[in-house]
Amino acid sequence: MSRLHLSHVGHAYSENSFALRPTDLTFEHGRTYALLGPSGCGKTTMLNIISGLLQPSQGRVLFDERDMTPVPTAQRNIAQVFQFPVIYQSKTVFENLAFPLQCRNWDRARIGPRVQEIADMLGLTSRLGRPARDLTVDEKQLISLGRGLVRDDVAAILMDEPLTVIDPQMKFELRRRIKQAHTYARMTVIYVTHDQNEAMSFADEILVMKDGLVVQRGTPETLFERPADSYVGTFIGSPGMNFLPVTRDGDRLTLAGQPLGRSSKELPQGEITLGVRPEHVSFSNAMDKDSFPVTIVSIEDHGSVRILDLALGDARARMKLARENVVPSRQTQVAVRFKRFCYYVNGKLIDFAE
Repeated sequence: MSRLHLSHVGHAYSENSFALRPTDLTFEHGRTYALLGPSGCGKTTMLNIISGLLQPSQGRVLFDERDMTPVPTAQRNIAQVFQFPVIYQSKTVFENLAFPLQCRNWDRARIGPRVQEIADMLGLTSRLGRPARDLTVDEKQLISLGRGLVRDDVAAILMDEPLTVIDPQMKFELRRRIKQAHTYARMTVIYVTHDQNEAMSFADEILVMKDGLVVQRGTPETLFERPADSYVGTFIGSPGMNFLPVTRDGDRLTLAGQPLGRSSKELPQGEITLGVRPEHVSFSNAMDKDSFPVTIVSIEDHGSVRILDLALGDARARMKLARENVVPSRQTQVAVRFKRFCYYVNGKLIDFAE
């Protein structure tokens, strides 16, 4: 499979109640994708439709323009890794990895070297002879991944929140192994998660979902720098994007009484907000014409960074600073400037400024 296409696919579990609203999406071969959003946004529904575990209410699932919608899961050449590892507890690690090949009538002389190859890549070589039930949860999840990789007919691997039950200290290592496996196999990977850090560090492209719709898709950089709407701006980033109310004053735009240096005629009618990332707020000289006077309301210490809560007129904004930066004390009045920001009208991205 070199291309997976969801053609106007939608699914409703009850009449007029769509879990996945009709959508048209394409996934190219060999790339990694993340479906990112809160619980109930349609991520798993989409994944199960692709795998064949769920028949869509409407639309078609196409693999290289071949309609796979009525084709059962077993015939789709797709491997799926679930939130909880699905393995044979009574079998050894070797037997678990070999089982998909035995089901495809591989010759025993081929099975051994292939299992060894996948085990080496996933760091499971020393555990091949051990019963799977004796392994840790993250090692069991690697076996689930390995059972998909060991086959030579898998076109895509679908992962449904595979790190949810993993110890936080092991998540980084397991994510590294998954990325290493993708580099090795170069197959399509679609990864479902509600964790933006997992999505941003893993995927070539992220699809942000809300209420059964993909509201924006793009690279991690695009989603961070130019979120399409206030929902994406808030969902992506830690903390999320600041949204500050902008006022039309004749032909001018002002923020907290300060002119913004552009004409209001350049933007359509509607409620205007300025979106700026906490990372893009910096201290400035009060004489700088592009600076804004603020009061530091509070300071949160997050170890490597500090988060400052700023009062900007009646609005509030957050500022993110590396720990080595000198930070004035609370209730101090300072000047800040925005290194880059976006204009939004009625919550939708209109323009980007640097």
